[in-house]
Formats: sequence, structure tokens, C-alpha cells
Amino acid sequence: MNLYPLLRPLLFSLDPETAHHATLALLKLADKTGLSTLIRAQSVDKPLRVMGLDFKNPLGLAAGLDKNGDYIDALAALGFGFIEIGTVTPRPQPGNPKPRLFRLPEHQAIINRMGFNNFGIDHLLRQVERCRYRGILGINIGKNADTPLENATEDYLIGLRKSYQAASYVTINISSPNTKNLRQLQQGDEIKHLLEALKREQTKLQAEYGKYTPIAVKIAPDLTAEEIRHIAELLLEYGLDAVIATNTTIARDKVQGHQYGTETGGLSGAPVKESSTLVVKGLAAELNGKLPIIAAGGILSGFDAKEKIDAGASLVQIYSGLIYKGPALIEEVLQTLAE
Repeated sequence: MNLYPLLRPLLFSLDPETAHHATLALLKLADKTGLSTLIRAQSVDKPLRVMGLDFKNPLGLAAGLDKNGDYIDALAALGFGFIEIGTVTPRPQPGNPKPRLFRLPEHQAIINRMGFNNFGIDHLLRQVERCRYRGILGINIGKNADTPLENATEDYLIGLRKSYQAASYVTINISSPNTKNLRQLQQGDEIKHLLEALKREQTKLQAEYGKYTPIAVKIAPDLTAEEIRHIAELLLEYGLDAVIATNTTIARDKVQGHQYGTETGGLSGAPVKESSTLVVKGLAAELNGKLPIIAAGGILSGFDAKEKIDAGASLVQIYSGLIYKGPALIEEVLQTLAE
């Protein structure tokens, strides 16, 4: 039963951040009362193995919707093959000043400059411990806003150490445009130092816990072909386990003239689809099947998801599409990918 078209006008009449929390609260209530079966996607499982992990289907929820792990069970009940929570930082932080979230309905897009607002990794891990969900769970980690860039690696190491046992995989977010200078970590010596340190720590943690937790790196859509090539080479050189392509874009050419088109932050939704797919294609050409690609960015239909798979992705994630299309998008994507 697709109730979302009835609810969407009401939710879109609210401030976007208020609507975000209200929607998650409604999903949690539906899960607790057993009503989530009314909106759950029809089961279209397509099992596959990626990063050494067994996924029941290739569609995941991208990080950002559930930053603190407060709604894992409610979101998992919608039929996703995997859930990614975060971005979470070592210490709690409030994020950027409000307003920091803007809808652009004419473009099926969202601009956010949330700034990694979260309750800190210790809170997130308590929520993971309490949840019933036993499927694939990614934990997306970042650095605190007040941590100098030269000390960023230590924040990521803290996140990796703390989340290692609880996570099915850990995502390193070095591509959000909403933490000052963060994207510099995708360039030059910064990314080499970071990847080397993370891989070394992963090896230590594997020996300590007897468990291998894969590491994925999330990159931006605003990269040149040369930058994509450089990142692909480093991911292979340092033995990372996957790459997520892509985060939000800082480009505004697709939303020129919109009242919110000049707002700072990351643009997601339909306008990022093309650039995200180009990054997936570029990575696929460079990686040549040696490293799996998880595609995110502009998936608002089953066709969009298939386009990412055809471009070279093994898995796909949605976020903004869920805001605009509701849970029906999950079923549409799963049915298309099962064909």
C-alpha cells in the first residue's frame, strides 16, 4: 500500500529538517506497531556477494538519513538489502547553523549543509547494540569540524577502531562539502597518508578481533578524470575494499535560477545523476573489476539504478529519491534490478 503520495504534501508543507525528523518518527512508530508491513517493498531478493559480504539484494540506504543509528530497524523494515548510518564523528557536534536543508522540488533535488551534526560515535554504537537488525550495516565515519586537517587521520582512526566490530563495513567520508577543507583529503599526499594509516589499522584490528571489516571510501562527483584515475590507483595500491561514488555536488549549473539554487552546501537528487554516473564509469574503467563500486547519486527510478549497475556498480544506494518518491521507489528499483 503506497500511502506516501498522500503524506508527501503534508510533509513538504513543513520545514525540511522538521519533516525529516517527523518522517523518521512515523517510520519508527510503524515499525513498533507492525504497520511497516503496509509500506514495505514487495520482497524481490537478488542475493549477491560484495566485499566478502552477503547482501540479500543490491539496494541500500545511503548515509545521512539516519546519522545516529536511531532508526535502523524502522528503515530496514522497508526492504533494503543494506543500511548505512552516519556520518558520525568521534565527538558529538551540532553541525552548521539552521536553516541548512533546502528542497528544490522542481528539480527533484535537495541542498544540505548539515555539517555532520550527530551525537557522536559512542551514542551510535549504543543504538546499534540495541537494534534487532542483523543484515548488512555500514557505518560512515568523518572528522569533527574543529579537528585541524593535519590531525584528520586520527579522527578517522578513532572512528574505525570504535566501529570495527559493530559494522559490516566502514565508510570513510572524505567528500562532504559541508566540513571546511574536508575534500582536500581526496588529493595529493593527504589521501595517501590517510589510506595507508587506515589500512595499517585495519590489519591490526583484524588480528585483534579475528574479524575482517571492509573499508569503503566515499568520493565526490566533482572530480576530474585525472583525479578519478589517481584515487583509483591509490585504492588499489593500499588495498581498500570498495569505493562509493558519489557524495553530493557543489556544482549548481542544473539548478540555476531556483530560489535556493545559490545556497551553499551539497546538492543531491536528480541534478547529480549524470556526474555521479560519469564517476562510476571512470572508476570502472580504471579499477577493471578489481574493486567493487557502490553507486549513489540521482537514483529516482528503477531505470536510474540500472544505469548505475550498467556503468559498473555492484550495489546502489538511495537517499534523495526516497524523499521524493517514498518507499515505492525501493520496490521499483528492486523489481527493475531483478529483471
